[in-house]
Amino acid sequence: MLEKTAKLMRVRLEAAFARWQPVDGKKTKKRLAELCEKELGVKCTPQGVNGWFKTGRMDKMWLPVVGRILNVDLLLDVDLSADGAVSAVGRAYPLSFTGPSRRRRIRLVEFGDDSPSQGAFFLQLVGDSMFPEFREGDRVLIDPAVTPQPGDYVAAKSGKNETLFRKYRLLGHDDSGEEVFELMPLNQDHPVMRSDNYELSVIGTMLELRRKFPSP
Repeated sequence: MLEKTAKLMRVRLEAAFARWQPVDGKKTKKRLAELCEKELGVKCTPQGVNGWFKTGRMDKMWLPVVGRILNVDLLLDVDLSADGAVSAVGRAYPLSFTGPSRRRRIRLVEFGDDSPSQGAFFLQLVGDSMFPEFREGDRVLIDPAVTPQPGDYVAAKSGKNETLFRKYRLLGHDDSGEEVFELMPLNQDHPVMRSDNYELSVIGTMLELRRKFPSP
């Protein structure tokens, strides 16, 4: 099964590259490596790209990136059609974590479809503040373009450096017309935070939950 999958991957790559290349004589495998590295922010070498074409094996983080560049769905379960008509894949989203800000040398990503806004990102949950409905290690898709409604789950900033994931509750408006809201944990061992008592700002609203199984 693995060999069959690798063979199909080689066929798809070669067909997509052949369609992409004639448009511009400068579109080489070296150029493909440069574009992949630029889009994902992770080093990609021409030798690595050549390996994809030779073996049909590719780290999953590159699948949507290469798909977007070559305009091909590398995850299709069927061969490319004779006319090369394929659907476009999704995109790579930035991945961050709840809690204090962390500096990372490698940009982490999660993959999803292309319907949310360009500012959308995945947030991985750390700790038990949203247990039992959410668990440590869950990843939630956050879209800054979606205005939260009471009862929605949101990502928020506390101060300058801490990222929270909480349930949103609108309380009203202050004298200046600014919204006053609460960020509510589902675990009662953690405090409810009000925007008139803490430096809080909502980053975006949750659109999707992803969880790996088995879960503890």
